Amino acid sequence: MLRDNQNLDSDQSKSDESINLYAIFFKYFVYWPWFVASVLICLVGCYIYLRYQAPVYNVSSSVLIKENDKRGGNSVNNPLAAMQDLGMFSMTNNFDNEVEILKSRTLIKKVVNDLGLYINISEERTFGYNTPLYKSSPVNVYMTPEEAEKLEAGIKLRMTYTKDGELSVKGEYTLDEVEQDFEHRFDKLPAVLPTPVGVLSFTVNEFIVNDTIQSIEEDVYLAAYVGSPTVIAENYAESLSVEPASKTTTIALMSLQSTVKQRGIDFINRLIAFYNQDTNDEKNEVAQKSAEFIEERIGIINRELGTTESELADFKQRSGLTDLTSDAQLALQENSKYEQQRTENATQTSLVTYLRDYINNPKNIDEVIPANVGLQDANLASIIEQYNTMLIERKRLLRTSSENNPAVINMNTGIEAMRHNVQTTVNSVLRGLQITRDDIDRQARKFEGRISNAPLQEKEFMTISRQQEIKATLYIMLLQKREENAITLAATANNGRIIEEPLPSKYPVSPRKKIFMLAALILGLGIPVGIIFLNDLLKYKIENREDVERITDVTVLGEIPLGAKPEEGAIVVHENRNDMMEETFRALRTNMLFMLRSDEKVILFSSSQPGEGKSFIAGNTAVSLAYMGKKVIIVGMDIRKPGLNKVFNMSRRAEGITNYLSDPKHTNLLELIQHSDISRNLDILPGGLIPPNPTELVASDALDKAIEQLKECYDYVILDTAPIGLVTDTAIIGRVADLCVYVCRADVTPKAAFGYINTLRDEKKFSKLATVINSIDMSKRKNSYGYGYGKKYGYGYGKKYGYGYGYGYGYETDAKKK
Repeated sequence: MLRDNQNLDSDQSKSDESINLYAIFFKYFVYWPWFVASVLICLVGCYIYLRYQAPVYNVSSSVLIKENDKRGGNSVNNPLAAMQDLGMFSMTNNFDNEVEILKSRTLIKKVVNDLGLYINISEERTFGYNTPLYKSSPVNVYMTPEEAEKLEAGIKLRMTYTKDGELSVKGEYTLDEVEQDFEHRFDKLPAVLPTPVGVLSFTVNEFIVNDTIQSIEEDVYLAAYVGSPTVIAENYAESLSVEPASKTTTIALMSLQSTVKQRGIDFINRLIAFYNQDTNDEKNEVAQKSAEFIEERIGIINRELGTTESELADFKQRSGLTDLTSDAQLALQENSKYEQQRTENATQTSLVTYLRDYINNPKNIDEVIPANVGLQDANLASIIEQYNTMLIERKRLLRTSSENNPAVINMNTGIEAMRHNVQTTVNSVLRGLQITRDDIDRQARKFEGRISNAPLQEKEFMTISRQQEIKATLYIMLLQKREENAITLAATANNGRIIEEPLPSKYPVSPRKKIFMLAALILGLGIPVGIIFLNDLLKYKIENREDVERITDVTVLGEIPLGAKPEEGAIVVHENRNDMMEETFRALRTNMLFMLRSDEKVILFSSSQPGEGKSFIAGNTAVSLAYMGKKVIIVGMDIRKPGLNKVFNMSRRAEGITNYLSDPKHTNLLELIQHSDISRNLDILPGGLIPPNPTELVASDALDKAIEQLKECYDYVILDTAPIGLVTDTAIIGRVADLCVYVCRADVTPKAAFGYINTLRDEKKFSKLATVINSIDMSKRKNSYGYGYGKKYGYGYGKKYGYGYGYGYGYETDAKKK
């Protein structure tokens, strides 16, 4: 049995859900013309927008970035690696640095200047976007990059080029934050146009169509824009994407979005070319410094060698030297070994001395030290190479960061320490050479004593020959190093290599027409939905049953449609009729009786505020009960502002319930009752004169006695009370009522005020509580599909009380107007 109940509840829930969905669908469906118009407007607007958007193509390419070991070998001998391992500074991955360099504004700006991309020319179209003309414009416009860089804002040009070769130019520019314009006409091209912001030049360019040169047969309308290369470079940087292909490779995937395919291809090719050029210049910096040093030393040694050879020739001619004796020859042979060592020592001393002077020169503090010049000391050569590596790495970091970067600051500290190390090593090597020279001199003097008897000319000859040999040896070594350095310069390879040529996409990537059209369709459907939803959200008054059910779960007895204004009073229920209003109150009567037990007779009608039709509902309900054959009396308990007089077209001076409540001992209640001329089963007990103390009267025991007396004489007692949301009278009267019917009126009752019914329910001020919705306007489309009434969809009802006439009921009819 429990499972059956659960199934019934589930079916009921599904039924309620389907009904709600059905209501929601028709709520919006009735506004279908709005949806059709909104969709059409959005689709047409989207079409016009797309007509003025130039298609953008994606040009993609792949570039291999070669990674060299810039750390200078293993971490044992490399100070950079050692410092990094100790945590003194951190270096980013070399490939990431190269990617950032490829996207740098400086590099892109070189491409913009080289290709002239800061000048854009397009052909004007009447309906649609301007067609870009890249290298195919009949008129070329030029301004130097230096002048274009100084522009406050871009120069906009509109040109008309006629078939006779004439050119009309209209332009706009900004000078000192003031927009100015100019206009000029040229009879022929080329032409020059000076402006306050720079000089523009115009030349003819024969454009090619289908590989044949065509002459211009009609006027051509062109638009040109000259912008700052820096600004244009920033725009290209935003359109350029450089991403690694994977984490295990050094391949960069490049893509550029451009409105012209060929322009995107040229841009990527030139970008890689400039990147390789800058990289090679950095690689060759040490070799170029070494070449300058070698050339300088060759010039000096060449002059010294020429002087020494001239002295030797003059000495031989003047002295007339002959063969040496056997003893002198033997001594000379022994001494020649030390002389050779002297020569090598002097050569190394000269090189080290020059390096010391070069290093100590303040002008060379940020320059690399010449390397590969013939030093025999391997430790000194290694330290110089490491120092040069650190300088080059510092310059490379400065390309993508500032002097205040922690990595650069730590690098500066390391460079200073390494420079001091180089100076110390040079001084140590120089002192070692001096010690070696002294030792060689001591050994040489032993043999010089053995040849002291040789002719003085021979000694002088040996001195001159030694100098000549030193110079010749040094000269030959420098020539050899120059060739080696030249080979190094010539063997420099590009750092980036294109492995996939730039290829534009076949179809535009922007704008995506299908997505835009779909978005326009969704927007066209969403705008009416949003407007309708917002309109419903902003409405603060009750409009239909759905609003009531969202506020409270109190039973709804009925919904009274907005009907015609009665000729007299406010009674719309007539005997032996089957019109819409009669059937509506019959349904209300039936639902109300289902809530009452056989012994429950007192029914109270109230509302939140005046003007909601509680007296109209109470009077017509009483009439409907009377027509059913029940003995009914309606009591005007709204003693502050009686309303039954208007409903039943009675005199306001009639005595009523207040007379009895004021003096129950001397007043006969039954004598105050008036018989209604509407039905013989209906009696009326008016409210009477307005008392000064209404609250005290309804709180007295006299009311209880009056109700008990009426219950003995009538089948049903209808109480028309004051608005319960304004005064406490109705809450006090509620003690004698079996059912409280809370009336609300469509388009009159505020939702916030109607919420008071939940307070009455929670506080249980009435034993039974129900509500009635009054004056529902069936002419509104959102209401016309929800009910079975109406002059078109109903049956059995006449048109006299059909909806759509816009009248209220009885004395409540002017409430909406107020």
